[in-house]
Amino acid sequence: MSEVAIRCEGLGKRYRIGPRERYHALRDTLAGAMYAPFRGLSRLVNPRSAGNHPQSNNTIWALKDVSFEIKQGEVVGIIGRNGAGKSTLLKILSRITEPTEGTAEIHGRVGSLLEVGTGFHPELTGRENIYLNGAILGMRKAEIERKFDEIVAFAEVEQFMDTPVKHYSSGMYMRLAFAVAAHLEPEILLVDEVLAVGDVAFQKKCLGKMENVAKEGRTVLFVSHNMAAVSQLCPTAILLENAKLKASGKVDVVVSQYLMTGGQNKGDADLTSCRLRRGTGEAVFEWAQIRNDDQISQDFSIGDNIKVMFGLKFSEGCPSVKLAVEIRTADGVPLCNMTDVDSEFKLERTKEREVLSVCIQDVRLYPGSYYLSLWLGSTTSTEIFDYVQDCLMFNIIDGGKLTMRQLPRSAGLLFLTPEWKQETPC
Repeated sequence: MSEVAIRCEGLGKRYRIGPRERYHALRDTLAGAMYAPFRGLSRLVNPRSAGNHPQSNNTIWALKDVSFEIKQGEVVGIIGRNGAGKSTLLKILSRITEPTEGTAEIHGRVGSLLEVGTGFHPELTGRENIYLNGAILGMRKAEIERKFDEIVAFAEVEQFMDTPVKHYSSGMYMRLAFAVAAHLEPEILLVDEVLAVGDVAFQKKCLGKMENVAKEGRTVLFVSHNMAAVSQLCPTAILLENAKLKASGKVDVVVSQYLMTGGQNKGDADLTSCRLRRGTGEAVFEWAQIRNDDQISQDFSIGDNIKVMFGLKFSEGCPSVKLAVEIRTADGVPLCNMTDVDSEFKLERTKEREVLSVCIQDVRLYPGSYYLSLWLGSTTSTEIFDYVQDCLMFNIIDGGKLTMRQLPRSAGLLFLTPEWKQETPC
């Protein structure tokens, strides 16, 4: 049996929200003690005031009663929506903040990649910042010198090592910062969403580095919204929801549970209060539906037609718009981006609100769960008016009229039926 690397029992963290409390001097403390009996009498006279203590109304639990155990050498993904408590958990395990209640036992040297680039000084050169940042992250000078060439080669900024980092591009800055942090040699590595930065090539390189760390037998806790990366890197996962531990276990089971709870809408979504969106708001999606034979549904067979309907609201003076519908797999892999321009459609807007539909004919996706995102932008610039991510979910449940054989999800993404022909030998 492997030894325990991390054990959390009843872990909780509470934060105060609202205005910062006024600084209390000694005289305030003494005055408070003198008036305490009168406050008690006031509560007896007016019981309703007893529950209005600011401690109860102005605090929020970022984590509440979280308990789990991680063995040495395990690679665990931590997933959940924004505000679920993922980063708070890693900050407690990194000893950046103390828990309000509960305990966290950590056995081994901890390395943290929580905020890449923390501690970089813009006036110092890349070379100087490697030593500075390495020291902040807990590396000894001899360790930094031993790994210096490897760090520089990984960051691909050799010719700029003696240039102040304030002159670096954002990509160069992030590559160097990640290179320093990724070359730590702790027994436990905590990683928080560092793969969300940089270009595609850099993200692949970061993921490859994380895989190497995992293969070396170190314990890794990996926080990410990229479900494909979590599924690739982590055999097990922990799901946090509303500051509490919702599920833990095999990564495919936990990721499926997360995706289901994050996108369940029975094919009909009210988007007016949707939080997973961004844009200027000059035009917005108000609702969306997914239909099968004009009936709201989430379940389809291969070869069916999927009809997506949505309502738009425009602000006064909003310019002309262009639209797109995106489809992703359940683990976040983009499948297609369908635009009105490619279909030679142009919205002729006449009212403040419009209703549109997109019909995707003869869908050839393998059985599984898929997510739809809606995009709305300007025709004359790169400005995004509204982008609602993963607002609808649909399932391909079987082969339908096209086939009776079993179709495993592992077989691929697209179900194709090309023309087969037996040719005469030459």
